[in-house]
Amino acid sequence: MRTWGNIDEPDFDPGCSEEEIGIAFKKSADSDESSSDRAFDDSSLMESSDLGENGSPRVHQANPEPMSEDAKRKERDFRKKLNRDAREIVSASIHKGVKLIVHRPDYAPDHKQEYIALSNELMPVVREIARKTLPLLEHEVSAEFARNHYYGAKFQAESVAYRNYRHFAKKRPPTESPSLAVGLRIDESASMAAFGRLEAAKRAAIAVYEFCQICHIPILIYGDTADVSKMEHMSLFAYADFHKTDSYDRFRLMGIRARSNNRDGLALRIIAEKLAAAPQETKLLISLSDGQPKAMDDYTGSYAAQDMQQTIAEYERKGITFLAAAIGQDKDVIQQIYGNERFLDITNLREFPAKLVRMIARYL
Repeated sequence: MRTWGNIDEPDFDPGCSEEEIGIAFKKSADSDESSSDRAFDDSSLMESSDLGENGSPRVHQANPEPMSEDAKRKERDFRKKLNRDAREIVSASIHKGVKLIVHRPDYAPDHKQEYIALSNELMPVVREIARKTLPLLEHEVSAEFARNHYYGAKFQAESVAYRNYRHFAKKRPPTESPSLAVGLRIDESASMAAFGRLEAAKRAAIAVYEFCQICHIPILIYGDTADVSKMEHMSLFAYADFHKTDSYDRFRLMGIRARSNNRDGLALRIIAEKLAAAPQETKLLISLSDGQPKAMDDYTGSYAAQDMQQTIAEYERKGITFLAAAIGQDKDVIQQIYGNERFLDITNLREFPAKLVRMIARYL
């Protein structure tokens, strides 16, 4: 067991071979070679716009056909719903008067090329972690007892090291399966442009998204920034939302940008409420940020920190587990806000995506 930041990380070498792992994905009926073992590059693009049988991302060779009027209408309705829901969520909070807009980003052809370039390096590692995880999921589904509960008939001594108080197992009804929903919040403040943080955020988003696709985990990925204009105090960007899955969400992730300020508490509240309403048993919210909260007029310092801490406490009571991945100069402040037990100190940005995926796998 290795220690990462303040969290114990299971021993696993992403560079080990399939033979060393002893686990292989099922091959498709019309192929002698699993597509998960081929390099993910331009020469191996497939026609399907979704995941393959073994979880490999498949992308179109050409741009999608123009949206029909009906599809455009549905997209507009979904965007309107995102805005209504977000404003309702914050209507009773200190953010009530904040002018909020939720965007549903589109993607451009260059987004697909950027995605392919970044995912070339990441996908072999993501698939290796999935190979390690999927058999454990099959075991959990067939097990007589469901693990990681706050109470139950059986005590799990090995889970004490995780410090999440889920130390018990209880009888599972025949139809019940273990379940997890994940939310990834990405700080899109201007300082993310420095020191490779923006690329690290994109790589982390790709790794989390594709891992969740392979393991059939509902995933929310939202970016946020503040103070882009006098009419838009808070901007959220719905890159992936489990209420409307889209095979092009992976390309939307390339629209992550360094923009303006950050109003962390509002973003956390909206994503946490979405997770709290999900039917899955375990809800994990990961906040990726490079700095402390700061937005106009006075959302900064102890006032902002207190709002974030109150939001975390409120939604932990609703079953949300928070983790803060700090990749910038304000790590000490972020650690103080979130607490040691929720804090991940990311010192190597190149290793960050794989470590984040392993962390998610631990909650399955």
